[in-house]
Amino acid sequence: MLGTLSKMKSTLGDVVEYQLPVGEGLIPLNPLIGKALKLTHTGNIFCDACGKKTKKSYSQGHCYPCMKKLARCDMCIMKPETCHYAKGTCREPEWGESNCMVPHYVYLSNTSGLKVGITRHTQLPTRWIDQGATQALAILKVKTRQISGLVEIALAEMVADKTNWRAMLKGDNHSIDLKSEAERLLPSIEARINELLALYGEDAVERLDEELVNIQYPMTQYPTKISSHNFDKDPVVEGTLLGIKGQYLIFDTGVINIRKFTSYEVSVETS
Repeated sequence: MLGTLSKMKSTLGDVVEYQLPVGEGLIPLNPLIGKALKLTHTGNIFCDACGKKTKKSYSQGHCYPCMKKLARCDMCIMKPETCHYAKGTCREPEWGESNCMVPHYVYLSNTSGLKVGITRHTQLPTRWIDQGATQALAILKVKTRQISGLVEIALAEMVADKTNWRAMLKGDNHSIDLKSEAERLLPSIEARINELLALYGEDAVERLDEELVNIQYPMTQYPTKISSHNFDKDPVVEGTLLGIKGQYLIFDTGVINIRKFTSYEVSVETS
């Protein structure tokens, strides 16, 4: 199969089911675990937004002009607390209304350890799977992306807000009592939450009482040493597929982050 890569699609079940989008096609990946798999980059990259050929990928699959003009590529996506929609300077106000001025969740997860994160209300449990979380718990529902970022900053003073991807890929962590962690952390930011309620309204932040979500990945063997495949350095990635976790394909020859190579044109060969 030949086409451009997109991030893997996932479905939560007893074990996460993965599919690899290649152009218009989808390749079921779970049946390929334990088998030979070869991905070859043709050298072509096509912008995920406008479809034009680009020499380099920016902001996960965009050409330079699209990276500069699209709201999805603005710095506030990485740092939601810097959202400037209210100032009237959003690059694409309609996109902002659909993606940022909508409910978001603040959550705790177990990736490479305890972590706080945020995501749009439509992205659970996908966001947790993409990050390789083995446990996750939504703890707050907030009115906008900016508010979620402001809450995350407060919690990040006490707990990590980034995943150590190498540690995440080396195996599952010991279980964490995420409900107890939430009970420990939330009182510490109560004053900040009250400030946000005063600024943005009484419905700006809602406390949740959700069930813990456990996630199991299709793995036959975890790597003891992490070496990364990179299409920019070597166009061919091949080996026996040992498993999948987060957005990583794990081979006996190394790992590759599929999301990093969004819009790269590849041919896929299976045994």
